[in-house]
Amino acid sequence: MSGLRLRSLLFVPGDRPERMRKALGSGADALILDLEDSVAIDAKSRARKEVSAFLTEAAGSQAMLFVRVNPLDGGLTDADLDAIVEARPAGIMLPKAEGAASIADLDERLRMRGDAQARILPIATETPKALFRLGEYVEVRERLAGLTWGAEDLPAAVGALTARQADGGYTPPYEIARALTLFAAAAAEVTPIETVYPAIRDLEGLAAYAARGARDGFLGMMAVHPDQVQVINAAFTPAPEEIAHAQAVVDAFAANPGAGVLTLDGKMIDWPHLKKAQALLARC
Repeated sequence: MSGLRLRSLLFVPGDRPERMRKALGSGADALILDLEDSVAIDAKSRARKEVSAFLTEAAGSQAMLFVRVNPLDGGLTDADLDAIVEARPAGIMLPKAEGAASIADLDERLRMRGDAQARILPIATETPKALFRLGEYVEVRERLAGLTWGAEDLPAAVGALTARQADGGYTPPYEIARALTLFAAAAAEVTPIETVYPAIRDLEGLAAYAARGARDGFLGMMAVHPDQVQVINAAFTPAPEEIAHAQAVVDAFAANPGAGVLTLDGKMIDWPHLKKAQALLARC
């Protein structure tokens, strides 16, 4: 994977500097300073100034600082980039991304402004067209921080009444979008990031949701409130017994370098187990 530690990514409205400062103490691995959905159109100019000032103020902070810009086809992205690039955000979150062409477009806009370093984190499933281009991200992996998905814009685009079941799980079309994002991230060898859990006060439900994400192969998750961060961090941090088992697998193969199949604790292990163990230890 990309090597970035992105267990938790906390959204913060770009027009709320007091929330941005408070978010630095949340424990999130990354903050997503939002210039898109959480900022009204008449507040975007002020938000750009606030985000730029905060990026400068918080330079060197432990959390990675991303900025979610407005979609490329909305006429607002260039103004966003003009305001923030000089302050050197660690990454740019790109909403409504549609495959490699979107990344190339944003990459060019960033380079024109002197930024060849910021990593791009696409929200890769917000339009129907985007689903058919998920396999393209392998072509632009060098610029990616990871891949994430969304379950709000896509149902609106197709006229669905909801993306969720009564129990909070996804309906089949959106389970497909989630799975394809996971596989696209794995193909591109970048971090797969689970989407948000919008019920802010339901920390028990969040814990179960995040645990399912970790079980399925996601390595991090986005948050919409600071109270969610510690729950998410716990879900995506390997437990001590998982670390110990992974180390035992690695040690077993190191002691038997010519073996393709071994037995550990009475169970068969082979190369896929070794690869999984190595990946887990790399996250610690």
